[in-house]
Amino acid sequence: MTELMIGTAIDDDAPVLLDPRRFNRHTFWCGQSGSGKTYALGVVLEQLLLHTELPLLILDPNADFVRLGDVRPTTGTTDSVHLAGLDIRVFRSGRADGERLRVRYVDLSPAAKAAVLQIDPIADAEEYNVLLHLEVSAAPFDSVEMVRGLRASGEPVRARLANRMENLQVLEWELWSRGAASVVDTIHERPRATVLDLGGFENPAEPRVAALAVLEHLWAHREERRPVLIVIDEAHNLCSPDPVTAVERALTAKLVQIAAEGRKFGLWLFLSTQRPTKIHPNVLSQCDNLGLMRVNAPRDLAELGEVFGFASEDAIRRAQSFVQGQALFAGGFIAEPTFVQMGERLTQEAGGDVRVPLTK
Repeated sequence: MTELMIGTAIDDDAPVLLDPRRFNRHTFWCGQSGSGKTYALGVVLEQLLLHTELPLLILDPNADFVRLGDVRPTTGTTDSVHLAGLDIRVFRSGRADGERLRVRYVDLSPAAKAAVLQIDPIADAEEYNVLLHLEVSAAPFDSVEMVRGLRASGEPVRARLANRMENLQVLEWELWSRGAASVVDTIHERPRATVLDLGGFENPAEPRVAALAVLEHLWAHREERRPVLIVIDEAHNLCSPDPVTAVERALTAKLVQIAAEGRKFGLWLFLSTQRPTKIHPNVLSQCDNLGLMRVNAPRDLAELGEVFGFASEDAIRRAQSFVQGQALFAGGFIAEPTFVQMGERLTQEAGGDVRVPLTK
């Protein structure tokens, strides 16, 4: 079996290896700002690309992984050739160049459409019922024609639904493919890696709806048992313990469902965030692997100690003293809790901090 070389032990410089077979469990990755969390996450993902055939789906809010297919000049020839030959697809949002990140409105479940339109199944029962039975052609999708048809029906409840759609302007989002290609079509093909740049949309609900569309598709096809590692960077944006909007509640509920039931279907989560208290507890408690970088807040350290009992409290508290690039690995994917200095990246890291302009 090929293991994943992700760095060296802090205490004795011995190589540190992860068991790739144990990524068939959910993984939690944590570290405060400046700890090197995103860079180190890239180290692990590159090793998975090199030494497994596990497809990666990366939900990327800061465009940090959009260059995952660009090999660094310092990378060895063998690894360079391997990485360069992989099918890595990147979908961009906003004004960035590249293939557009789009999903089809008509592919959403009725519950997801209701969340987008802020329709409550009980308080807005009549509108919800119309939405539930509304037939919309997948291609081409014309939102203007749909609204016009609802108004032309002469039925007051349909007219109210049309007014809601028009007033909220959600059908005008750039997220929608309007019957054309959807990112879920690509994900269903299982490329080696699919990176979704979520950060460029204008409406704050759009990245969440994009994630919801993708997760609904994976869940709908779960019985096919085709493995995929769902990597969610800055996971607190999608999996809050206190979701507020209808879209946030629907997305959190789907992630809780995947966390609880997805493992047997090959839907495995890899969640990265700055603080464990920002992740829904029903998702956090399902994680069997831990990667911990520098964390100073006592409340966060206490939470980690309670949830991840396979790492001692002393080991977790040591995270307060970590410098950039140092981490604790514990759980099923490593033989014993180990303190690690992360290795070098093989591909280009996008994003990064903005430098303070200094006088010359």
